[in-house]
Amino acid sequence: MSVWDLFKKKKTKSEKVDPAANLNQEAEAKPFAEKAELEAQKKAEREAREKAEREAREKAEREAREKAEREAREKAEREAREKAAAEKSSGKKKKEGFFSKLMGGLKKTRDTLFGGLFVENGEKIDDEFYEELEEAMIISDMGMATTEKLLGQLRSKLRSEGVHTRTEAKQVMISLLADCMRPEDGFLDGANKAVILVVGVNGVGKTTSIGKLAAMYKADGRSVMLAAGDTFRAAAAEQLTIWAERADVPIVKHGEGADPAAVVFDAIASFKAKNCDILICDTAGRLHNKKNLMTELAKIRKVIGRELPDVPVEVLLVLDATTGQNAIAQAKVFGENCGLTGVVLTKLDGTAKGGVSVAVKDELGLPVRFVGVGEGIDDLQPFDADDFAKALLG
Repeated sequence: MSVWDLFKKKKTKSEKVDPAANLNQEAEAKPFAEKAELEAQKKAEREAREKAEREAREKAEREAREKAEREAREKAEREAREKAAAEKSSGKKKKEGFFSKLMGGLKKTRDTLFGGLFVENGEKIDDEFYEELEEAMIISDMGMATTEKLLGQLRSKLRSEGVHTRTEAKQVMISLLADCMRPEDGFLDGANKAVILVVGVNGVGKTTSIGKLAAMYKADGRSVMLAAGDTFRAAAAEQLTIWAERADVPIVKHGEGADPAAVVFDAIASFKAKNCDILICDTAGRLHNKKNLMTELAKIRKVIGRELPDVPVEVLLVLDATTGQNAIAQAKVFGENCGLTGVVLTKLDGTAKGGVSVAVKDELGLPVRFVGVGEGIDDLQPFDADDFAKALLG
């Protein structure tokens, strides 16, 4: 055996593992392992606890947020109901107040012309009754043609329903009058945007009616713009500006003598830019120069049709109810040139007879859309055929 082999054999024996040494090493390592395991367990427990706390906080925050949202929603719904109820009550009171003014405005006609006809003691209906009723209707500005038509309908209705007393006849007559005046369709029904072109002779309350219309639509939540298209009458734009300020709506105007169509053109541009809902245009009112006036109105209609082709246009004629049958003549002139769609009847505050509202619808097919019963900003309201008929006959 060589020296190298002996050396390797000796080395191998010296490298043999001592079992006792291994046990000592394991004993020394065990506390460290237990400590590491304990720390890992504590860490897991801590993480689990933190996770549970985090989830609890998130749940609490979510529930608090949902509760706040629910309470806010319930509050908003409650306030909306209360607001709707208040508006309904206010609207009812407003309508009742307006109806009272309408009753007052037509009191003279009702008491003087019709009061003695429909008595409460049940007088029988005879030829004298029809003659007196015919006279009262003509004097109230209903016109001959409309009066004859309505009397014919009344005679037929009373016969078919077997009515023999004047008190019963009054209710039938109120119904016939309301049906005669009632528009076939609503005003601007369902229109998100619209142009209202207001025409009429000077002195009928045209500018004032525009201001009241603006205030009415503004109060209804619509965005309104005015166009001062009457550039011929001195201070017309300034007067309309005062009404615009009262109604808190914007106005577009040029200097006196400017082209009315240019005013409307600029107003339409502003109307588009500001995304307004309703554009109300004032116009000149000089019937003594009918040709030029109607030419200007035609130009304005052309501008509106070109710039707002998809927006409905209403053309309202303002009539002074105190002018009686002369109002019918005005309506015919404007109707021939302007394509009228309705009437605003003003000054129904005591002196007007009121029957013209029946005649203008029956003879010309023009429904009354609004009536004015005073100088207040709220004294112009949508026309109600049933209320008007009741106010006229009592």
